Amino acid sequence: MALVTRKRLVRLAKGFFPALCRPDDAWALARLAPDEAALYRAMDVRDREHNVAVAKLLLERWPDAPNCAVRAALIHDAGKSLRPYNVWERVFTALFERWAPAVEPYPLREGLTGAWQVRLHHPRYAADRIADPCVAEIVRLHHEGGPLWAERLHEVDHGF
Repeated sequence: MALVTRKRLVRLAKGFFPALCRPDDAWALARLAPDEAALYRAMDVRDREHNVAVAKLLLERWPDAPNCAVRAALIHDAGKSLRPYNVWERVFTALFERWAPAVEPYPLREGLTGAWQVRLHHPRYAADRIADPCVAEIVRLHHEGGPLWAERLHEVDHGF
């Protein structure tokens, strides 16, 4: 897969100019349980737009996707909201993820160590806050793989 794609360049531009983002919040919120909607609303507009795009692509590829998989797609990056959105940290940790230092999920840290922490453990941070076990499992495993819908979510998410 190409490191630089049109989708990634557009996402980078929106990282610097969040006013360009237009997440379909009404579409997302209509599908989420109340606790999930609170997680969704807590996300930065850039993450909300990305998560909606991932959920819609998941449905496009697999129209029979269960409701819990779509809901998981809508909040799969909610764990990133534990830290303010910083474009440079996001770019740096994405580019150098292969060389990320081993850092435990807790306690949450400041600085670049905290940025690595969120990059590495955001699935856990989100899953720990989700009541529905089906949604939580898909979110928790969307980078590791495992169950079918975690694998499919990873596949779709990886294209962005």
